[in-house]
This record gives sequence, C-alpha cells and structure tokens, in this order.
Amino acid sequence: MSLPTGDTEVPEPTTAERIHGLLRTTSSLTVRALGEHHHLDTPVSVHGSRLRLRCALDDPLTTAAAGADDGLAVVLDVTDVSPVAVRDRVRARLTLAGRLHLAHLADDGLSAHLWVDVAHAVLATPYGTGAVTAADLAHAAPDPLARHEAAMLTHLADDHADALDLLTRLLDPAVLTHAPDVRPLALDRYGLVLRLDHPHGHRDVRLVFPEPARDTEDFGHRMHDLLTAAQRGLPVHRH
Repeated sequence: MSLPTGDTEVPEPTTAERIHGLLRTTSSLTVRALGEHHHLDTPVSVHGSRLRLRCALDDPLTTAAAGADDGLAVVLDVTDVSPVAVRDRVRARLTLAGRLHLAHLADDGLSAHLWVDVAHAVLATPYGTGAVTAADLAHAAPDPLARHEAAMLTHLADDHADALDLLTRLLDPAVLTHAPDVRPLALDRYGLVLRLDHPHGHRDVRLVFPEPARDTEDFGHRMHDLLTAAQRGLPVHRH
C-alpha cells in the first residue's frame, strides 16, 4: 500500500478486530485434530475468546470432544476470500489454536454445538502477519459493517462503476499510469480498500473516511463524503 500523506496515522482495524470480523462472517472452516483435517460448513458465533461451532452428531470431532474432559487440542484454519472477482482473491488466512469442548446437542437431534476456547491466533495477509492472544480477541469490538461487507462490495462493483471511476481522482496519479482495472476489495468502518489491477501486477490503496462509519446508513454518508471530495479535488488520507 502507498504511505499516508503527512504525519497523520491512518486508522484501520486492529488485527484482533479483523479476526473478530472474519470469524463472524465465515461459513466454513477447517479443524485440524486427531491427525486429520476436518472441513466444517458452519457459522461461527464469537463470545469473547470462545467460539461456538456446529458439527454433525456422528462426526469424529463431536465424539472426541465429548470424551475429552479437558477439551480436545485443535487448530482452526479460516480463509478470507474477496467477494469481488479480483486477481489473488485471498485477502487473509487465519489460524487459531485452542481446545474443543462439547457444549450441547442441537434441537434437530442430528448435530451438536461445540465450543472452542481460543488460546492464540495468527492472521496472515499480503502485507504482514499479526498475532493476538485470547485477551486481545475478547476485548475486540465487532466492526458494524462486517456482516454487510460482501453485499456492499458486490453492489459497488456491479452497479457503481461510475463511482469507482470518480474515486480514482483521490489517488496518486502515479499509481494509475498503467490504466489499472479498479475494483473494491474490502471495507470497514474506517474506510474503503481499492484493488488496482494491471497486466504487470496489482496494488491496494485504502481511502479513509473523514469519520468512522457507525452502521450501514452511516457508511452511505461516508461514501458520499469521499465522492464529494473526489468531485471537488479535496485531499483525503490514503495508504
């Protein structure tokens, strides 16, 4: 990413906040336990540093968790994939270590709820790797846009190419010399990340909102702020 202008630190989510958001929005993960990889299609509920998963009643993981008094040692792998079609769609890879416990049987009689007490986690992105403890995760606040990010990004990509073109006026002209294809890659309460894709590679640029968005309606206002700045040639923070 390009560096922010001036000495102002550009706000963006912490590693713990990114992990929190990824867990709340994933629908599948891989559990490494019992010497094998177990793929689960399950939503994840985040309760501090404890995660709740759903697993088939006859799955070996459920059986092993039920028989482990101190919990079953596991490693969880979650992949964050951009909802918008871009080159190199993997935005991050998350690895969590902890212990798996049986919580209770589900109402359907065919599955069970499992708890994972997270000990620590590592988030790897194209820009670096960050590690957090259970306490870090427990104190992280969920991003108010996380659950809506995929829908908002695809809507922006599919229906507002004109807005994306306008936003390029906020970028350093040097990054546009190869006439890159501009696509929205990620968003959070602090800003929008654009992927600039050209034949020789790509780079990502974050456009920072004047104020953090509090909800989806507020996100619309923050996007309006960026578009107004682009129309009027006003400076914004970017990196």
